[in-house]
Amino acid sequence: MTHALRLGVAGLGTVGAGVVKIVQKHGDMLQARAGRAVEITAVSARDASKDRGVDLSGYEWVDNAVDLAMRDDVDVVVEMIGGSEGLAFDLVQAALKNGKHVITANKALLAHHGFKLAILAEENNVSLAYEAAVAGGIPIIKAMREGFAGNRIDAVFGILNGTCNYMLSAMRETARDFDVILKEAQDAGYAEADPSFDIDGIDAAHKLCLLSSIAFGVKPDFSNLQVTGIRSITAEDIAYADEFGYRIKLLGIAKRIDGRLMQVLEPCIVPLSNPMGVIEDVYNAVYVACDSVETPLLTGKGAGEGPTASAVMSDIIDVARGFNVPTFGIPATQLAEPDWMPLEETHSRYYLRLMVLDQSGVIADISSILRDHEISIEGLLQRGRDPGQPVPIVLTTHDVRHGGMLAAVAQFKELAAVVDEPCLMRIEELE
Repeated sequence: MTHALRLGVAGLGTVGAGVVKIVQKHGDMLQARAGRAVEITAVSARDASKDRGVDLSGYEWVDNAVDLAMRDDVDVVVEMIGGSEGLAFDLVQAALKNGKHVITANKALLAHHGFKLAILAEENNVSLAYEAAVAGGIPIIKAMREGFAGNRIDAVFGILNGTCNYMLSAMRETARDFDVILKEAQDAGYAEADPSFDIDGIDAAHKLCLLSSIAFGVKPDFSNLQVTGIRSITAEDIAYADEFGYRIKLLGIAKRIDGRLMQVLEPCIVPLSNPMGVIEDVYNAVYVACDSVETPLLTGKGAGEGPTASAVMSDIIDVARGFNVPTFGIPATQLAEPDWMPLEETHSRYYLRLMVLDQSGVIADISSILRDHEISIEGLLQRGRDPGQPVPIVLTTHDVRHGGMLAAVAQFKELAAVVDEPCLMRIEELE
């Protein structure tokens, strides 16, 4: 008889405790689906006395999580500690070297060290699985790595952070600004006390880095990913986007362009005519452009105990069944060095908001700069106020080179009539 798959769980926060609950609640079901029993033998966390709402008395408590990698009664290390360095990295590296399968939700670890760890996994013939690291309960890793394995993937677009999407939705619905909504998100538990990783785009960028690697067969390359968060977005921008028939979304974009690759994480203007534009609240969504299948939009809650623990369990079942897929879809030794196209060379339509003093000659100055950089206006909104007071000028452009748009914005900043930082966002049609 095949022996049980024995788990060592490191980290007993929301997700780690959720995994324990599922194993305890659905033991018979898991055995039937996996073809063998799945059981927890040892656990580790910082505080053994903390009440986590789940009975841990039947498991061996391990003070140093790295020791899980050395235990003979652990086949799989489930790493729920988090962070790209320190204990999480030491544990995962030790586990792989010792022939243990590793299942993790740690997108930061893989974005920074994924190639090295994937090599280790293959050298020791074990799995390094991370369905829970990207988009919570959406099975996007399996979809891209396995479901779309017969396709050339040309682009990936993702709303990859529920906190940011919740905040942008709330700003639109209430017409209140960023700081007010951030405080409400923190009070509701949607944002951390230190929300920087979410609102500055780092969390979503880690996830995009992993999706880019799978999509294009390249080494994860977080250092060359340009990241912009949502701190500068105002309720006014959201209202203007609505007038043009768009929504503002923090969007991860990875594309093939003329044989080169592009990846960027930034607030974008998305048309309401595209399903991505109507994804609201804490929901994530991912769209994958394939050559042989018309890909549906995959959407669901991107975080929380249930969705993330469910994703962890899907990887556990794969290991129990003996299913071992290369970490990023192809053998790690075959992952290429990515050839990134500089963003300045990419083309797009753009949204631009300028706050200017309401005085004569301003529109002429703006038009002159746009003309000099061969930027054509598609739409224009201007709201008049008292003469001499700041007023917004909002415009959308036709397709233009990104470098030219940045040069124009730099010149706008030098105009005496421009009194605030210009707001520039890519209009992304997702095609």
